[in-house]
Amino acid sequence: MKTNLTSTAAFLAVFLFAGTALAVKPSEMLADPVLEARARAISAELRCLVCQNQSIDDSDAELAADLRVLVRERLVAGDSDAQAVDFIVARYGEFVLLKPRFNLRNALLWGAPILLLAGGGAFIFFSARSRRRQEPAGLSSEEEKLLDSILHKDG
Repeated sequence: MKTNLTSTAAFLAVFLFAGTALAVKPSEMLADPVLEARARAISAELRCLVCQNQSIDDSDAELAADLRVLVRERLVAGDSDAQAVDFIVARYGEFVLLKPRFNLRNALLWGAPILLLAGGGAFIFFSARSRRRQEPAGLSSEEEKLLDSILHKDG
C-alpha cells in the first residue's frame, strides 16, 4: 500500500510540474537572477520562428536557443527589456512577437473582422429593407380581362 501511495505521489508531482519544464539549458542561464528573470519574461513574448506556435522559452529548436542567447547578451550589454525586444524585432521582423503590436501597418489586420461584421450586417439590413418595400405589381386591364375569361370559361 505504501509503494502504491509513493508512486501515485510521484506521478502527481511529475504531472503538476511538467508545465514548468522549459527548453532553456543551464548553460544559457545567467548568473544574475534578476537578469535571468528579465530574460525569461522577454523569451516568453518572442515566437520561435521554427515552431511558430511556441515561445522561444518553450522551444527546443536551435534558432530558439540562439534567440534566447541573443536576448541574454543584449541584457548583459545593458539594454532595457524594450531595447532587447526592439533589437530582435528589427532583426527578424514583427512576426517574432507572439502578441503583435498595434500600428498603422497592421491596423487593417486588427480591424478587418469588425469591418467585415459591420459590412455584412449592413448588407443584410438593406437587403431585407428593400425586399419589404417592393410590393407586387397589380395586373394590367388586359391581364384582368384574360384572367376573368379563364376563370369564367369553365363556369
